[in-house]
Amino acid sequence: MLRVGTVPYLVARPVDLGLEDEPEIELVKRVPAELVEGLRAGELDVALVSSIELFRREGYRYLDGPAVVASGRVSSVEVFLRRPVEDVRSVALDPASRASAALIQCVWPAAERPRFLEVEAGLDPRDVEADAWLRIGDAALRESLAPDAPPTFNPSEAWAAATGLPFVFAAWIVRPGVEVEPWAPAFARARARGVARVDELAREAAAAWDLPVEPARRYLGEEMLHDPGLRLEPSLFAFRDRAAALGLCRGDVTPAAVEVPTHA
Repeated sequence: MLRVGTVPYLVARPVDLGLEDEPEIELVKRVPAELVEGLRAGELDVALVSSIELFRREGYRYLDGPAVVASGRVSSVEVFLRRPVEDVRSVALDPASRASAALIQCVWPAAERPRFLEVEAGLDPRDVEADAWLRIGDAALRESLAPDAPPTFNPSEAWAAATGLPFVFAAWIVRPGVEVEPWAPAFARARARGVARVDELAREAAAAWDLPVEPARRYLGEEMLHDPGLRLEPSLFAFRDRAAALGLCRGDVTPAAVEVPTHA
């Protein structure tokens, strides 16, 4: 059995839909930080996790194809502001995603960098005494669409403006020593199923969250890329270089890609 981990968020459905029904795949859903721990402990063989993890340990590989990628602004990763961004001196970080936490440090726009506050798992970053808080996933999407939503700073939009590249929030990362190649077609099939059902997934999400269908469809179908093609590798390594310059990951690791067929 290939032990696979994915996130319990809407954004992953276009790349993991039906994986649990594929032969010899055991699928679990956990928040990104927990999936990283599962990879490191050898409890998972492949996981859809924060892309920064690729550059924190040697020996990882990644699936070259399906991924969770922002084409620019994305509604599921937002920094909510209690004061103008140039006056922010502290940011509470959502503990669920390490890539998002690293990204905002790479693109923070103000000349004076704020303190980035780690938040204990299970706690709401909004409850921390800080000038701003980072929220990710479906909860961020709901909060950003709420009628009383505060102003926001969108880090993936800032990344696109600075680099001209999409941002890879999560990639399928393969644990060292795992020969994942026989299962590569299964990941291609999951991506094909999910992308074909984006409108249906958006309607299901809108009903579950009591939100308009159009924002959910726009989020899944337009804001997110689920196969960035040739832009995946340069986007990953641009993130490595910027994050390493801030001491957030290693700059000397170059993980190899595992080819995933376009059709399976």
